[in-house]
Amino acid sequence: MDTGDTAWILASSALVLLMTPGLAFFYGGMVRSKSVLNMMMMSFLAMAIVPILWILYGYSMAFDDDLGGGLLGGFNLVGLTDMNMDTAFGTIPAYVFVAFQLMFAIITVALITGAIADRAKFLAWAVFVVVWVTIVYFPVAHWVFAFDGDDTKGGWIANNLGALDFAGGTAVHINAGAAGLALALVLGKRVGWKRDPMRPHNLPFVLLGAGLLWFGWYGFNAGSAVGSNGLAGLAFVNTTVATAAAILGWLFVELIRDKKATSLGGASGAVAGLVAITPACGALTPVGSIALGIIAGILCALAVGLKYKFGYDDSLDVVGVHLVGGLVGTLLIGFLASGDVGLFYGGNFDQLGKQAVAAFAVLAYSFIVTYIIGKLIDVTIGFRITEEDEVLGIDQVEHLETAYDEAGTLGGSNLKTGV
Repeated sequence: MDTGDTAWILASSALVLLMTPGLAFFYGGMVRSKSVLNMMMMSFLAMAIVPILWILYGYSMAFDDDLGGGLLGGFNLVGLTDMNMDTAFGTIPAYVFVAFQLMFAIITVALITGAIADRAKFLAWAVFVVVWVTIVYFPVAHWVFAFDGDDTKGGWIANNLGALDFAGGTAVHINAGAAGLALALVLGKRVGWKRDPMRPHNLPFVLLGAGLLWFGWYGFNAGSAVGSNGLAGLAFVNTTVATAAAILGWLFVELIRDKKATSLGGASGAVAGLVAITPACGALTPVGSIALGIIAGILCALAVGLKYKFGYDDSLDVVGVHLVGGLVGTLLIGFLASGDVGLFYGGNFDQLGKQAVAAFAVLAYSFIVTYIIGKLIDVTIGFRITEEDEVLGIDQVEHLETAYDEAGTLGGSNLKTGV
Protein backbone atom coordinates (compact mmCIF):
# COMPACT_ATOMS: atom_id res chain seq x y z
CA MET A 1 0.00 0.00 0.00
CA ASP A 2 1.16 3.52 -0.85
CA THR A 3 0.94 6.23 1.80
CA GLY A 4 0.70 9.03 -0.76
CA ASP A 5 -2.22 7.39 -2.53
CA THR A 6 -3.88 6.67 0.80
CA ALA A 7 -3.54 10.26 1.97
CA TRP A 8 -4.99 11.64 -1.27
CA ILE A 9 -8.03 9.32 -1.26
CA LEU A 10 -8.71 10.06 2.40
CA ALA A 11 -8.63 13.79 1.58
CA SER A 12 -10.77 13.20 -1.51
CA SER A 13 -13.34 11.35 0.57
CA ALA A 14 -13.67 14.33 2.88
CA LEU A 15 -13.95 16.66 -0.12
CA VAL A 16 -16.75 14.59 -1.64
CA LEU A 17 -18.61 14.54 1.68
CA LEU A 18 -18.40 18.35 1.76
CA MET A 19 -20.27 18.41 -1.55
CA THR A 20 -23.51 17.37 0.15
CA PRO A 21 -23.64 20.33 2.59
CA GLY A 22 -22.55 22.44 -0.39
CA LEU A 23 -25.51 21.08 -2.32
CA ALA A 24 -27.76 21.88 0.65
CA PHE A 25 -26.72 25.54 0.44
CA PHE A 26 -27.01 25.55 -3.36
CA TYR A 27 -30.52 24.13 -3.30
CA GLY A 28 -31.48 25.92 -0.08
CA GLY A 29 -30.75 29.33 -1.55
CA MET A 30 -32.81 28.56 -4.65
CA VAL A 31 -36.09 27.89 -2.83
CA ARG A 32 -38.37 30.35 -1.06
CA SER A 33 -37.64 31.26 2.56
CA LYS A 34 -40.49 29.07 3.85
CA SER A 35 -38.84 25.94 2.39
CA VAL A 36 -35.11 26.40 2.96
CA LEU A 37 -34.78 24.26 6.10
CA ASN A 38 -36.62 21.32 4.59
CA MET A 39 -34.56 21.60 1.44
CA MET A 40 -31.33 21.47 3.40
CA MET A 41 -32.54 18.79 5.81
CA MET A 42 -33.31 16.38 2.97
CA SER A 43 -29.62 16.45 2.05
CA PHE A 44 -28.58 16.01 5.68
CA LEU A 45 -30.96 13.08 6.04
CA ALA A 46 -29.19 11.38 3.14
CA MET A 47 -25.95 11.89 5.06
CA ALA A 48 -27.52 10.08 8.03
CA ILE A 49 -29.18 7.12 6.29
CA VAL A 50 -26.87 6.16 3.43
CA PRO A 51 -23.69 5.47 5.48
CA ILE A 52 -25.53 2.91 7.63
CA LEU A 53 -26.91 1.07 4.61
CA TRP A 54 -23.55 1.26 2.82
CA ILE A 55 -21.77 -0.54 5.64
CA LEU A 56 -24.54 -3.08 6.24
CA TYR A 57 -24.94 -4.21 2.63
CA GLY A 58 -24.46 -1.42 0.08
CA TYR A 59 -20.72 -1.79 -0.42
CA SER A 60 -21.15 -5.53 -0.85
CA MET A 61 -23.91 -5.09 -3.45
CA ALA A 62 -21.74 -2.64 -5.38
CA PHE A 63 -18.26 -4.15 -5.16
CA ASP A 64 -18.46 -7.80 -4.17
CA ASP A 65 -17.92 -10.49 -6.80
CA ASP A 66 -20.68 -10.34 -9.42
CA LEU A 67 -23.62 -12.70 -8.99
CA GLY A 68 -23.98 -13.11 -12.75
CA GLY A 69 -24.49 -10.98 -15.82
CA GLY A 70 -22.70 -7.96 -14.41
CA LEU A 71 -25.89 -6.78 -12.69
CA LEU A 72 -25.25 -7.04 -8.95
CA GLY A 73 -22.48 -7.75 -6.50
CA GLY A 74 -22.79 -10.55 -4.01
CA PHE A 75 -23.23 -10.48 -0.24
CA ASN A 76 -19.89 -11.76 1.01
CA LEU A 77 -18.89 -8.30 2.23
CA VAL A 78 -22.05 -7.61 4.24
CA GLY A 79 -21.14 -5.63 7.34
CA LEU A 80 -17.49 -5.56 6.18
CA THR A 81 -16.98 -8.46 8.59
CA ASP A 82 -14.08 -9.96 6.64
CA MET A 83 -12.27 -6.63 6.21
CA ASN A 84 -9.50 -5.32 8.43
CA MET A 85 -6.90 -2.57 8.43
CA ASP A 86 -4.49 -4.67 6.37
CA THR A 87 -6.96 -5.45 3.60
CA ALA A 88 -5.88 -3.66 0.44
CA PHE A 89 -7.72 -2.24 -2.55
CA GLY A 90 -4.98 -1.64 -5.08
CA THR A 91 -2.46 0.65 -3.40
CA ILE A 92 -4.81 1.90 -0.66
CA PRO A 93 -6.46 0.26 2.36
CA ALA A 94 -9.84 -1.22 1.54
CA TYR A 95 -11.46 0.84 4.29
CA VAL A 96 -10.34 4.00 2.50
CA PHE A 97 -11.97 2.87 -0.74
CA VAL A 98 -15.14 2.02 1.20
CA ALA A 99 -15.20 5.56 2.59
CA PHE A 100 -14.53 7.18 -0.79
CA GLN A 101 -17.31 5.33 -2.59
CA LEU A 102 -19.72 5.94 0.28
CA MET A 103 -19.57 9.68 -0.37
CA PHE A 104 -20.69 9.12 -3.97
CA ALA A 105 -23.76 7.26 -2.75
CA ILE A 106 -24.69 10.10 -0.39
CA ILE A 107 -24.44 12.92 -2.94
CA THR A 108 -26.32 10.96 -5.61
CA VAL A 109 -29.40 10.61 -3.40
CA ALA A 110 -29.19 14.24 -2.27
CA LEU A 111 -29.15 15.49 -5.87
CA ILE A 112 -32.68 14.17 -6.40
CA THR A 113 -34.14 16.52 -3.79
CA GLY A 114 -33.95 19.53 -6.07
CA ALA A 115 -36.70 18.11 -8.27
CA ILE A 116 -39.25 17.86 -5.43
CA ALA A 117 -38.65 21.05 -3.45
CA ASP A 118 -41.47 22.50 -1.33
CA ARG A 119 -43.81 19.51 -1.35
CA ALA A 120 -42.42 16.15 -0.14
CA LYS A 121 -43.15 14.68 3.29
CA PHE A 122 -39.97 14.27 5.29
CA LEU A 123 -40.90 10.74 6.43
CA ALA A 124 -41.75 9.74 2.85
CA TRP A 125 -38.38 11.07 1.73
CA ALA A 126 -36.65 8.97 4.40
CA VAL A 127 -38.41 5.83 3.19
CA PHE A 128 -37.56 6.70 -0.40
CA VAL A 129 -33.85 7.07 0.43
CA VAL A 130 -33.71 3.60 1.96
CA VAL A 131 -35.51 1.91 -0.92
CA TRP A 132 -33.91 3.88 -3.75
CA VAL A 133 -30.28 3.43 -2.78
CA THR A 134 -30.93 -0.26 -2.23
CA ILE A 135 -32.54 -1.16 -5.54
CA VAL A 136 -31.32 1.63 -7.80
CA TYR A 137 -28.03 3.18 -6.71
CA PHE A 138 -26.21 0.13 -5.35
CA PRO A 139 -26.84 -2.00 -8.46
CA VAL A 140 -26.00 0.85 -10.85
CA ALA A 141 -22.80 1.56 -8.93
CA HIS A 142 -21.89 -2.09 -9.51
CA TRP A 143 -22.57 -1.73 -13.24
CA VAL A 144 -20.35 1.33 -13.59
CA PHE A 145 -17.69 1.32 -10.87
CA ALA A 146 -16.96 -2.38 -10.20
CA PHE A 147 -14.10 -3.46 -12.46
CA ASP A 148 -12.97 -7.05 -12.84
CA GLY A 149 -10.23 -8.07 -10.42
CA ASP A 150 -7.88 -11.01 -10.24
CA ASP A 151 -10.49 -13.16 -8.50
CA THR A 152 -13.69 -11.14 -8.97
CA LYS A 153 -16.06 -10.09 -11.71
CA GLY A 154 -17.53 -6.61 -11.91
CA GLY A 155 -20.37 -4.76 -13.59
CA TRP A 156 -21.52 -5.00 -17.20
CA ILE A 157 -21.00 -1.34 -18.16
CA ALA A 158 -17.45 -1.15 -16.85
CA ASN A 159 -16.32 -4.51 -18.20
CA ASN A 160 -18.61 -6.16 -20.76
CA LEU A 161 -19.66 -2.97 -22.55
CA GLY A 162 -16.47 -1.00 -22.02
CA ALA A 163 -18.12 2.41 -21.70
CA LEU A 164 -16.02 5.13 -20.07
CA ASP A 165 -17.29 6.87 -16.95
CA PHE A 166 -14.38 8.19 -14.93
CA ALA A 167 -16.25 9.53 -11.91
CA GLY A 168 -19.98 8.99 -12.29
CA GLY A 169 -21.69 10.70 -15.21
CA THR A 170 -24.01 7.70 -15.50
CA ALA A 171 -24.08 6.27 -11.97
CA VAL A 172 -24.44 9.66 -10.29
CA HIS A 173 -25.80 12.37 -12.56
CA ILE A 174 -27.90 10.58 -15.18
CA ASN A 175 -29.11 8.30 -12.42
CA ALA A 176 -30.15 11.17 -10.14
CA GLY A 177 -31.52 13.27 -13.01
CA ALA A 178 -33.78 10.49 -14.27
CA ALA A 179 -34.93 9.77 -10.71
CA GLY A 180 -35.66 13.46 -10.17
CA LEU A 181 -37.83 13.56 -13.29
CA ALA A 182 -39.75 10.46 -12.17
CA LEU A 183 -40.43 11.89 -8.70
CA ALA A 184 -41.45 15.25 -10.12
CA LEU A 185 -44.09 13.44 -12.17
CA VAL A 186 -45.24 11.38 -9.16
CA LEU A 187 -45.62 14.38 -6.85
CA GLY A 188 -47.04 16.74 -9.44
CA LYS A 189 -46.70 20.49 -9.72
CA ARG A 190 -46.28 22.90 -6.81
CA VAL A 191 -49.20 25.05 -5.82
CA GLY A 192 -49.06 28.17 -7.98
CA TRP A 193 -46.43 26.84 -10.37
CA LYS A 194 -46.14 29.10 -13.43
CA ARG A 195 -48.55 31.55 -11.74
CA ASP A 196 -46.78 32.69 -8.57
CA PRO A 197 -43.21 34.00 -8.37
CA MET A 198 -40.94 31.29 -6.98
CA ARG A 199 -37.66 33.14 -7.06
CA PRO A 200 -34.57 32.10 -5.07
CA HIS A 201 -34.71 33.66 -1.62
CA ASN A 202 -30.93 33.82 -1.03
CA LEU A 203 -28.59 34.05 -4.01
CA PRO A 204 -25.46 34.33 -1.81
CA PHE A 205 -26.37 30.86 -0.49
CA VAL A 206 -26.55 29.64 -4.08
CA LEU A 207 -23.10 31.03 -4.88
CA LEU A 208 -21.66 29.66 -1.64
CA GLY A 209 -23.10 26.24 -2.42
CA ALA A 210 -21.73 26.31 -5.95
CA GLY A 211 -18.30 27.23 -4.61
CA LEU A 212 -18.35 24.39 -2.08
CA LEU A 213 -19.47 21.98 -4.78
CA TRP A 214 -16.63 23.07 -7.07
CA PHE A 215 -14.12 22.69 -4.25
CA GLY A 216 -15.42 19.27 -3.25
CA TRP A 217 -15.61 18.14 -6.88
CA TYR A 218 -11.82 17.91 -7.03
CA GLY A 219 -12.11 14.97 -4.66
CA PHE A 220 -14.95 13.60 -6.76
CA ASN A 221 -13.05 13.69 -10.04
CA ALA A 222 -9.33 13.73 -9.25
CA GLY A 223 -9.91 11.29 -6.41
CA SER A 224 -11.40 8.83 -8.87
CA ALA A 225 -7.89 8.17 -10.14
CA VAL A 226 -7.64 6.19 -6.87
CA GLY A 227 -4.09 7.41 -6.47
CA SER A 228 -1.86 10.45 -6.21
CA ASN A 229 -0.62 10.36 -9.79
CA GLY A 230 -0.63 11.97 -13.22
CA LEU A 231 -4.17 10.83 -13.99
CA ALA A 232 -5.39 12.66 -10.90
CA GLY A 233 -3.56 15.75 -12.12
CA LEU A 234 -5.20 15.54 -15.55
CA ALA A 235 -8.64 15.13 -13.98
CA PHE A 236 -7.96 18.12 -11.71
CA VAL A 237 -7.00 20.39 -14.62
CA ASN A 238 -9.86 19.20 -16.82
CA THR A 239 -12.35 19.75 -14.02
CA THR A 240 -11.15 23.33 -13.62
CA VAL A 241 -11.21 24.41 -17.24
CA ALA A 242 -14.47 22.65 -18.15
CA THR A 243 -16.24 24.32 -15.24
CA ALA A 244 -14.87 27.73 -16.17
CA ALA A 245 -15.92 27.26 -19.79
CA ALA A 246 -19.42 26.14 -18.79
CA ILE A 247 -19.94 29.31 -16.76
CA LEU A 248 -19.10 31.34 -19.85
CA GLY A 249 -21.36 29.18 -22.01
CA TRP A 250 -24.33 29.62 -19.67
CA LEU A 251 -23.81 33.38 -19.30
CA PHE A 252 -23.51 33.69 -23.08
CA VAL A 253 -27.00 32.19 -23.44
CA GLU A 254 -28.36 34.61 -20.83
CA LEU A 255 -26.78 37.61 -22.53
CA ILE A 256 -28.20 36.65 -25.92
CA ARG A 257 -31.63 35.70 -24.58
CA ASP A 258 -32.16 38.10 -21.66
CA LYS A 259 -29.51 40.79 -22.20
CA LYS A 260 -28.30 40.21 -18.60
CA ALA A 261 -25.88 37.81 -16.94
CA THR A 262 -27.20 36.58 -13.58
CA SER A 263 -25.51 35.20 -10.49
CA LEU A 264 -27.91 32.25 -10.55
CA GLY A 265 -26.83 31.58 -14.12
CA GLY A 266 -23.17 31.72 -13.21
CA ALA A 267 -23.64 29.28 -10.32
CA SER A 268 -25.79 26.96 -12.43
CA GLY A 269 -23.26 27.07 -15.26
CA ALA A 270 -20.51 26.02 -12.88
CA VAL A 271 -22.51 23.02 -11.71
CA ALA A 272 -23.40 22.10 -15.29
CA GLY A 273 -19.72 22.09 -16.21
CA LEU A 274 -18.82 20.00 -13.19
CA VAL A 275 -21.52 17.50 -14.06
CA ALA A 276 -20.48 17.21 -17.71
CA ILE A 277 -16.77 16.78 -17.07
CA THR A 278 -17.33 14.12 -14.39
CA PRO A 279 -17.43 11.10 -16.74
CA ALA A 280 -14.89 12.60 -19.14
CA CYS A 281 -12.15 14.12 -16.99
CA GLY A 282 -9.81 11.16 -17.39
CA ALA A 283 -10.33 10.73 -21.15
CA LEU A 284 -10.08 14.27 -22.58
CA THR A 285 -7.26 16.73 -23.10
CA PRO A 286 -7.59 20.13 -21.41
CA VAL A 287 -8.54 21.70 -24.76
CA GLY A 288 -11.20 19.04 -25.27
CA SER A 289 -12.45 19.77 -21.75
CA ILE A 290 -12.86 23.46 -22.59
CA ALA A 291 -14.95 22.50 -25.62
CA LEU A 292 -17.05 20.13 -23.53
CA GLY A 293 -17.60 22.80 -20.89
CA ILE A 294 -18.80 25.41 -23.39
CA ILE A 295 -21.20 22.94 -25.00
CA ALA A 296 -22.53 21.80 -21.62
CA GLY A 297 -23.05 25.34 -20.38
CA ILE A 298 -25.02 26.29 -23.49
CA LEU A 299 -27.13 23.14 -23.68
CA CYS A 300 -27.96 23.03 -19.97
CA ALA A 301 -28.93 26.72 -19.99
CA LEU A 302 -31.36 25.94 -22.79
CA ALA A 303 -32.55 22.68 -21.23
CA VAL A 304 -33.84 24.25 -18.00
CA GLY A 305 -36.70 25.69 -20.03
CA LEU A 306 -37.93 22.26 -21.11
CA LYS A 307 -40.04 21.88 -17.97
CA TYR A 308 -42.26 24.76 -19.07
CA LYS A 309 -42.65 23.28 -22.53
CA PHE A 310 -43.47 19.76 -21.34
CA GLY A 311 -45.26 20.67 -18.11
CA TYR A 312 -43.26 18.89 -15.39
CA ASP A 313 -42.32 20.83 -12.25
CA ASP A 314 -38.65 20.05 -11.73
CA SER A 315 -38.29 22.67 -9.01
CA LEU A 316 -34.54 23.35 -9.12
CA ASP A 317 -33.64 21.99 -12.58
CA VAL A 318 -32.22 18.60 -11.69
CA VAL A 319 -33.25 17.42 -15.14
CA GLY A 320 -31.84 20.41 -17.00
CA VAL A 321 -28.50 20.37 -15.20
CA HIS A 322 -27.79 16.82 -14.00
CA LEU A 323 -29.63 14.65 -16.50
CA VAL A 324 -28.78 16.77 -19.54
CA GLY A 325 -25.28 17.59 -18.26
CA GLY A 326 -24.62 13.93 -17.52
CA LEU A 327 -25.79 12.94 -20.99
CA VAL A 328 -23.67 15.64 -22.63
CA GLY A 329 -20.53 14.60 -20.77
CA THR A 330 -21.07 10.88 -21.27
CA LEU A 331 -21.87 11.09 -24.99
CA LEU A 332 -19.19 13.66 -25.87
CA ILE A 333 -16.55 11.22 -24.71
CA GLY A 334 -17.34 9.40 -27.95
CA PHE A 335 -16.36 12.53 -29.88
CA LEU A 336 -13.68 14.21 -27.75
CA ALA A 337 -11.75 11.39 -26.07
CA SER A 338 -8.04 11.62 -26.83
CA GLY A 339 -5.92 8.95 -28.48
CA ASP A 340 -7.68 6.51 -30.78
CA VAL A 341 -10.82 6.32 -28.63
CA GLY A 342 -12.89 9.30 -29.78
CA LEU A 343 -14.26 10.20 -33.19
CA PHE A 344 -12.44 13.52 -33.57
CA TYR A 345 -9.03 12.25 -32.48
CA GLY A 346 -9.04 8.66 -33.66
CA GLY A 347 -11.92 8.43 -36.12
CA ASN A 348 -13.55 5.78 -33.96
CA PHE A 349 -17.36 5.49 -33.88
CA ASP A 350 -17.42 2.47 -31.59
CA GLN A 351 -16.95 4.32 -28.32
CA LEU A 352 -19.86 6.67 -29.01
CA GLY A 353 -22.18 3.68 -29.30
CA LYS A 354 -20.92 2.25 -26.04
CA GLN A 355 -21.42 5.58 -24.29
CA ALA A 356 -24.97 5.85 -25.60
CA VAL A 357 -25.91 2.35 -24.45
CA ALA A 358 -24.56 3.03 -20.95
CA ALA A 359 -26.24 6.43 -20.67
CA PHE A 360 -29.69 5.38 -21.80
CA ALA A 361 -29.65 2.06 -19.96
CA VAL A 362 -29.04 3.86 -16.66
CA LEU A 363 -31.58 6.55 -17.58
CA ALA A 364 -34.31 4.01 -18.35
CA TYR A 365 -33.64 1.80 -15.31
CA SER A 366 -33.51 4.73 -12.90
CA PHE A 367 -36.62 6.44 -14.28
CA ILE A 368 -38.81 3.33 -14.39
CA VAL A 369 -37.83 1.94 -10.99
CA THR A 370 -37.94 5.35 -9.30
CA TYR A 371 -41.41 6.02 -10.67
CA ILE A 372 -42.61 2.71 -9.26
CA ILE A 373 -41.00 3.39 -5.87
CA GLY A 374 -42.51 6.88 -5.76
CA LYS A 375 -45.98 5.62 -6.66
CA LEU A 376 -45.87 2.87 -4.03
CA ILE A 377 -44.85 5.35 -1.33
CA ASP A 378 -47.53 7.77 -2.49
CA VAL A 379 -50.38 5.25 -2.31
CA THR A 380 -49.27 3.84 1.05
CA ILE A 381 -48.04 6.61 3.36
CA GLY A 382 -48.45 9.53 0.98
CA PHE A 383 -45.49 11.33 -0.57
CA ARG A 384 -46.80 14.88 -0.79
CA ILE A 385 -47.92 17.32 1.90
CA THR A 386 -51.37 18.86 1.63
CA GLU A 387 -52.01 21.94 -0.46
CA GLU A 388 -52.80 23.98 2.66
CA ASP A 389 -49.53 22.92 4.31
CA GLU A 390 -47.59 23.68 1.17
CA VAL A 391 -48.99 27.21 1.05
CA LEU A 392 -48.25 27.73 4.75
CA GLY A 393 -44.69 26.48 4.32
CA ILE A 394 -43.10 23.07 4.56
CA ASP A 395 -40.54 24.20 7.14
CA GLN A 396 -43.25 24.96 9.71
CA VAL A 397 -45.30 21.89 8.86
CA GLU A 398 -42.54 19.27 8.73
CA HIS A 399 -39.97 20.70 11.14
CA LEU A 400 -41.78 23.22 13.38
CA GLU A 401 -39.13 25.77 12.47
CA THR A 402 -38.55 28.77 10.26
CA ALA A 403 -35.19 29.76 8.81
CA TYR A 404 -35.39 33.43 9.74
CA ASP A 405 -36.85 35.06 12.86
CA GLU A 406 -38.26 37.97 10.89
CA ALA A 407 -40.27 35.53 8.78
CA GLY A 408 -42.08 34.39 11.90
CA THR A 409 -42.50 37.78 13.61
CA LEU A 410 -43.03 40.16 10.71
CA GLY A 411 -43.99 37.97 7.81
CA GLY A 412 -46.97 35.88 8.88
CA SER A 413 -48.84 36.97 5.77
CA ASN A 414 -45.77 36.32 3.69
CA LEU A 415 -45.70 32.70 4.84
CA LYS A 416 -49.29 32.28 3.75
CA THR A 417 -48.85 33.86 0.36
CA GLY A 418 -45.53 32.20 -0.32
CA VAL A 419 -43.65 35.45 -0.98
